[in-house]
Amino acid sequence: MFFASDNWAGAHPDIARSLVEAAAGFASAYGTSDLDKHVEKTFSEVFERDVAVFFVGTGTAANALALASVNRPGGQVFCHREAHVNVDECNAPEFFATGSKLVPIDGPAGKLSPAALSAAIGRFPPDFVHGGQPMAVTITQATEAGTAYTLEEISALSDVVKQAGLPLHMDGARFANALVHLGATPADMTWKRGVDILSFGGTKNGCWCAEALVLFDPGRARQMHYLRKRSAQLFSKSRFVAAQFDAYFRDGLWLDLARHANGMANRLAAGLAASEKARLAWPTGSNELFVVIRNDAMRGLQDKGAVFYDWPAGPGLRATMREDETLIRLVTSFATTEADVDTFLSDL
Repeated sequence: MFFASDNWAGAHPDIARSLVEAAAGFASAYGTSDLDKHVEKTFSEVFERDVAVFFVGTGTAANALALASVNRPGGQVFCHREAHVNVDECNAPEFFATGSKLVPIDGPAGKLSPAALSAAIGRFPPDFVHGGQPMAVTITQATEAGTAYTLEEISALSDVVKQAGLPLHMDGARFANALVHLGATPADMTWKRGVDILSFGGTKNGCWCAEALVLFDPGRARQMHYLRKRSAQLFSKSRFVAAQFDAYFRDGLWLDLARHANGMANRLAAGLAASEKARLAWPTGSNELFVVIRNDAMRGLQDKGAVFYDWPAGPGLRATMREDETLIRLVTSFATTEADVDTFLSDL
């Protein structure tokens, strides 16, 4: 019963087979192989427009390079306080976007609000050089709270961003999970709503090691080639990243895997709703559940082999929790089975 993270899951068999197939023979290096070019074309088909695609090894690399590509002197990057770029990337975005700074903003359910974002940007007027200048806005989809921005919420944030003349970046480590939850298309959830740059994640959804930086304006891609090389993210045998994405997109596998992971999360949520020992901290829209659980029940589950993390509870949630309760995070994946869920619920 592994609910610690979707990073704990292995690779889907179709993706593993694709890696084995790519291992045979010779292919030109550094992203120039026929397979690399085929997958780049597939990305454009998936997003319904010409895009520039850069394969990288980690989501942190994708996020850091995305922000480095729009860096400004004294640059301020606006994000949610709980965003991965702010709390889980060891300052990599600020390191690669040299001299920039993240500006964390509070918001319920892991989301930025247009009003809070507008107010934060407004604290850096262009005639006050000492404070630095706004540089970009980054949002996470699905969020670190397991929620998903609706299409309307993305549009509303984009209006604020564009009014300020800034680029909008989306951290899509769990892009597919949010997409299937909303029933949207990749185009609808990104460039049609004003997103300029996307960190597209595959690792958490059945790939072995496959992340991509997607630029919706290919004309802005020239400097990214140099940024990726300088950051040691230009793989010589990049066909192995391409091979993963080739299988990932084939016949809609990536969406099927996300639907399964979300479905297992929904199955968990339904069972938790009937429990007297645990409850959802808030509704979620992906494959992550945040659960308030009695301490004795938590220890009992761990004793029976359930693996998950406890999680820091914010002030608003702590006020509603008893002393004998803990907040935990449960994450499902493409590899989670109904038996895993049902055994967890039965043990609870």
